[in-house]
Amino acid sequence: VQLQASGGGLVQAGDSLRLSCTASGLTFRSAAMGWFRQAPGKEREFVATIDHHGAVAQYIDSVKGRFFISRENNKNTVYPQMNTLKPEDTAVYYCAATLTSWGSEGSRYWGQGTQVTVSS
Repeated sequence: VQLQASGGGLVQAGDSLRLSCTASGLTFRSAAMGWFRQAPGKEREFVATIDHHGAVAQYIDSVKGRFFISRENNKNTVYPQMNTLKPEDTAVYYCAATLTSWGSEGSRYWGQGTQVTVSS
């Protein structure tokens, strides 16, 4: 399984950014997809997930109303649209997939991460 993330970069506070993650080596339409992030000196945290249908999305409280996750099953791709970015959103963002449940960490597949830096 490969998850190729892209779209990170340096932006200013208030800007928007859209990441993308393209998956291969798994049946994409059967996988729940998600984004996690890890800021310097902190543990990796959940940001957003979307079910395999694209019907149910969940978000960490700090990004609700600003981030929106979506997927295109015909392109094996998942996107987070990140709006009104804040300096505290600065982190390495990781794409992840699971064919079972997010509760089982051993069942997760991970991408290589893409850096998002938000300047104030």
